[in-house]
Amino acid sequence: MAAVVKIFLRDVAEPQFGFNLMQQLRISAGTLYPLLTKLRRAGWLAAETEDIDPKIAGRPARRYYTLTPGGAVAAVRALQQSQALYEVPRSARRVGRPGLARGTT
Repeated sequence: MAAVVKIFLRDVAEPQFGFNLMQQLRISAGTLYPLLTKLRRAGWLAAETEDIDPKIAGRPARRYYTLTPGGAVAAVRALQQSQALYEVPRSARRVGRPGLARGTT
């Protein structure tokens, strides 16, 4: 989910559509659309179907997703909290692995 949110945060005014997201993230529709649904239900995303004639365009109408203002704030906070959870404390940042002499495997 973090990867999806990061794409939206690159440019909060830039609408995204499913196929483009699937290509960028290299994930399937079965993975992407449940995430988009969760984000919409949480109020993080708004969705709008483009107003085109599929026969003239030669393709189905796309559904565009954008971050809501509240969703953008919530997404930044969630990513910051997630990053803090996985941050390695300074005391644990040592070169090499404890208990192994250099040159051994």
